[in-house]
Amino acid sequence: MIHVVKRKPMPLAQSLAIRLGVIALALVVCGVITMFATGLNPIDVYATMIQGSFGSQRKIWILLQDTALLLCVSLALTPAFRMKFWNLGGEGQVLMGALASAACMITLGDKVPSALLIVIMLLASLASGAIWAAIPASFKAKWNTNETLFTLMMNYVATQLVAYFVIVWEVPKGSGNIGIINQSTEAGWLPQIAGNKYMLIVLITVVLTALMYVYLNYTKQGYEISVVGESASTARYAGIKVNWVIIRTLLISGAVCGFTGFLLVSGNAHTLTTSIAGGRGFTAVMVAWLAKFNPLTMVASSFLLGFMGSGAGEIATVHGLNQSFGDILTGIILFFIIGTEFFITYKIVRSKKEGEAHV
Repeated sequence: MIHVVKRKPMPLAQSLAIRLGVIALALVVCGVITMFATGLNPIDVYATMIQGSFGSQRKIWILLQDTALLLCVSLALTPAFRMKFWNLGGEGQVLMGALASAACMITLGDKVPSALLIVIMLLASLASGAIWAAIPASFKAKWNTNETLFTLMMNYVATQLVAYFVIVWEVPKGSGNIGIINQSTEAGWLPQIAGNKYMLIVLITVVLTALMYVYLNYTKQGYEISVVGESASTARYAGIKVNWVIIRTLLISGAVCGFTGFLLVSGNAHTLTTSIAGGRGFTAVMVAWLAKFNPLTMVASSFLLGFMGSGAGEIATVHGLNQSFGDILTGIILFFIIGTEFFITYKIVRSKKEGEAHV
């Protein structure tokens, strides 16, 4: 009989050494595949990936901003995941936050001062994301519906809503896109710091990461989330109002996703499209899982995925390869990393006879 059992926690140095070794092995495998599939020198390909992320000051700031935006969504999903509520609706919640911000910019851009407009956009985005997450949370709390399917389907509804309003607001009519909103007045645009349009998003995300870490680990609500995640029955026995914790946690999760939509519209793209979330709602699931739902270690996993994304794009540009090839290399590396996390946490044992097992 073959069994999968949980390992005792490894020393940090040992687990880190294993992870680094596996990443090195993944790079070797990717190098072999690159050499046989394209005839390119793998070292040149890896150098291109590094150049794509760190080749200039602007590229470094773009990488940091992309990391920050992905980290924001990952932080948003973490409270729900710790509660074992599998919120796969981050993409839709980000879209609803972006839609709310764009609506405020378009309808109020010439009616209120820019500072007040930014505040209104922020509040509207937080509310929109929170409401979009609270809908499946309420159904889960009252009727125990499947939150995975519910939140996943909400993504498609959000995408169609954004598509509808893009057609309503398109400029010029028939173009199928909105264009840069308030380009001449910059009403509703987040201010730049020292002439750097990327820095503010990065700084905001640093603060948000610290706040989420404190909230989850040092507050009563964070404790309640953990207890509900371990056992809803135990939580009820301890006097915790489980249904309220579910709804409250998803309100927070959705609000932070909506906040990310606000950052995308006000601080980054200054427009609205159905693809403005860029798949971050789904990628964030992997980021949160790799970091074991720890906001601090999510910084590293977000940076890793951001780096590989930038590198994949640079490979396609410099070497004339299809963008998909860079994504293939990214997928191989992630496959090795995910497999490693499994074997660090669990081990396979074989039972010789009843009551006796050995590795």
